[in-house]
Amino acid sequence: MVHKLPVFRTIGIDPGSRFTGYGIVEGDGNRLRLLTNGTVRIPPQLPFPDRLKLIYEKLSCVICDMQPDCMAVEDVFFAKNVKSALKLGQARGAAILAGVNAGLTVYEYSALQIKQAVVGYGRAGKDQVGEMIGCLFGLRETLEPNAADALAVAVCHLNTQASRARWKLPGAL
Repeated sequence: MVHKLPVFRTIGIDPGSRFTGYGIVEGDGNRLRLLTNGTVRIPPQLPFPDRLKLIYEKLSCVICDMQPDCMAVEDVFFAKNVKSALKLGQARGAAILAGVNAGLTVYEYSALQIKQAVVGYGRAGKDQVGEMIGCLFGLRETLEPNAADALAVAVCHLNTQASRARWKLPGAL
């Protein structure tokens, strides 16, 4: 007897204080369907608090329009520049707040986990992630790097949850 896994809609987020990528994927771990993707472009002349507000508002609109079941966000990495890492963390917080305020459960994945899940190699480059996402969804055009990374986060989450469900592990949706 074959057990069919439920289909979930996930918004993946690749946070950044200048460019925040998002991608919404629907799937059950066997089949994936790209619904939408994009990049929130933040004007560099905007004061930083206004940048965070823009990230929050844009992602809130996408969440309201697309009604995902959950959010998956790339976890903070360790950067050489402390100031950049703090800004990234704050942008990430604005994105997470948009999800939490919409009632979404938020899942976090490291860059290593995401690359491993999508490319099969945890040290893959941005270009390799973009190419694999293009292949997975049969895209003819090249995606913007931030949108491709956000889709990779969503794919990582859906595949992880499907595996957890198959193995009946705790934390599966």
